[in-house]
Amino acid sequence: MLRLPCPHCGPRDVTEFTYGGDASTYRPDTNTTVDDQHWAGYLFMRSDSVSDHVEYWHHTFGCRSWVRALRNTGTNEVMDAVLARSAQRST
Repeated sequence: MLRLPCPHCGPRDVTEFTYGGDASTYRPDTNTTVDDQHWAGYLFMRSDSVSDHVEYWHHTFGCRSWVRALRNTGTNEVMDAVLARSAQRST
């Protein structure tokens, strides 16, 4: 079973978490005009490669923190996990 390290609670089973999505993409700024092609790219275009992937996880049945984890999608090995609010956003 996949175990995710919560920065507050320590390693926990993935059943305590809810997947929050891809942490490597950012929502387009809707304060400006966003064309349909750019918006569709944000919503639907995802790579499906076996590699390291940055993801958001919500510790729903624990401390309720949002965690940003670096996980290999082929091996399910979690290399790093930090609180999402403390993670540096790379643009």
